[in-house]
Amino acid sequence: MKQKNTLIKNAKIVNEGAIVSGDILIEGEYIKQIGASISPKSSDVLVIDAEGKYVLPGVIDDQVHFREPGLTQKADIGTESKAAIAGGITSFIEMPNTSPQTTTIEKLEEKFSIAAKTSSANYSFMFGGTNDNLDEILKLDVNQVAGLKLFLGSSTGNMLVDDPKVLEKIFKSTDMVISVHCEDEGTIKRNYKEYHDKFGDDIPIKYHPIIRSEEACYLSSSKAIELAKKTGARLHVFHLSTGKETDLFSNKTPLKDKKITAEVCVHHLWFSDEDYDKKGTFIKWNPAVKTKADREVLWEALLDDRIDVIATDHAPHTLDEKNNPYASAPSGGPLVQHALPAILEMYHKEKISLEKIVEKMCHNPAILFDIERRGYIKEGYYADLVLVDLNNPWTVKKDNILYKCGWSPFEGATFKSRITDTFLNGTLVYKNGKFRDVKAAKRLTFNR
Repeated sequence: MKQKNTLIKNAKIVNEGAIVSGDILIEGEYIKQIGASISPKSSDVLVIDAEGKYVLPGVIDDQVHFREPGLTQKADIGTESKAAIAGGITSFIEMPNTSPQTTTIEKLEEKFSIAAKTSSANYSFMFGGTNDNLDEILKLDVNQVAGLKLFLGSSTGNMLVDDPKVLEKIFKSTDMVISVHCEDEGTIKRNYKEYHDKFGDDIPIKYHPIIRSEEACYLSSSKAIELAKKTGARLHVFHLSTGKETDLFSNKTPLKDKKITAEVCVHHLWFSDEDYDKKGTFIKWNPAVKTKADREVLWEALLDDRIDVIATDHAPHTLDEKNNPYASAPSGGPLVQHALPAILEMYHKEKISLEKIVEKMCHNPAILFDIERRGYIKEGYYADLVLVDLNNPWTVKKDNILYKCGWSPFEGATFKSRITDTFLNGTLVYKNGKFRDVKAAKRLTFNR
């Protein structure tokens, strides 16, 4: 079933640092016209009255783990992309630490073919760097893949790159964005041994941010930045978790000209170490959720543009796995359905403006990864649009969680804002809690 043309009337359009009242005409996959008052030219136009609602560009999440192939008991591209659409995320970039890992072009293409069949959202993938796959990295077509991902600290599906010579070669060899997970392995191992000797496998969760410490994060991210400056590489540091690391980044250059960029994830902006007592391993992430003071400095750096992007690092595990003792409970949690509502909650608390949310979750990922015609509400751009009712409260409960793993760290939280409609490439795919049986997702393209 093909979507007919759509006219969104009476919307508050949030785009490029402004909120403007107006109408949006969608023809086919694209935004045809934006204006103060547009009349439908034929009766074959679906008219949606958005009175009282805000229209945002679809969120672009540059860091998700959808677990397919190989770990589909936790999640898969079909289930998690659907949850993303319900959360206002219309495009995602998925990580390479699947099973098998995405470290050959053959495995990368296999993932693209799965997504082409099952994804509900626009998709791309990162290619994983290892200690021994430089030849494959050099064969990549930079316009066909989102970027390169390196783990400088081990995480789920160990892909640790720990050979300094290899790292420097990779940094020198590519113009692609190199995204990095920065935690120093030696520091973590020493800290872990100390607490394991004391407590065994059942280390109290409150020690997680002391094991995966500020020092471990800072040591690794500062080394990565030093190497990027030395080699001229284009570096993006994922999921900052400490206040100290924010001093490594600058706001003196427009994003399009920055060589070194940073992001923060929703959980590091929402939770603090005070939440471990209540949430336990359900907020066990790598890097760890740190102190309230760290959280405040992350917010400051986000708002003053030292941090460029808000992402999710959506990384589901089964309930059984998360209920294990500390040592065997994996790190990570599901977030794509609840990320935008959670950040909108911060708007209600006057922590961040709607314009800034759109900048950090929509515009900036598009700029950073050179994504073609997405991330903005502009004529000629793909109509990836999200309608939000800022005054329609709902509570996260087991029966409205869409993740395959069936749980959320936000369970029990009430959000004031609700995503009512999601458009993907001009097609209305989600409305008032219901998915429409249409296929609209596309592979992301890049302009490099």
